[in-house]
Amino acid sequence: MSNQLKIKLSIADRVYPLTVNPDQEEGLRRATKKIEEMIKQFEQNYAVRDKQDVLAMCALQFAAQTEQKSVSEEKDFAMAEERLKTLNATLQDFLL
Repeated sequence: MSNQLKIKLSIADRVYPLTVNPDQEEGLRRATKKIEEMIKQFEQNYAVRDKQDVLAMCALQFAAQTEQKSVSEEKDFAMAEERLKTLNATLQDFLL
């Protein structure tokens, strides 16, 4: 427990005190920065009444990015698998 760091992150004008492993700190600070940047963009581009609305829009954006990455990885995996099957069939034909 002595390895733990106590940090404070500010998101949407609220401070969140956290106790984290030192190797998590940079990732958390980068994530906080991205969230704050996204909040500013939403506030500039849309008529936002409440920080809760902005945070919901940020959560949706991040979740959509994660899901899209997952879908892309699945498609890449399927394409690679298909190529390997084709290559395997070609090698089998050549060896026989």
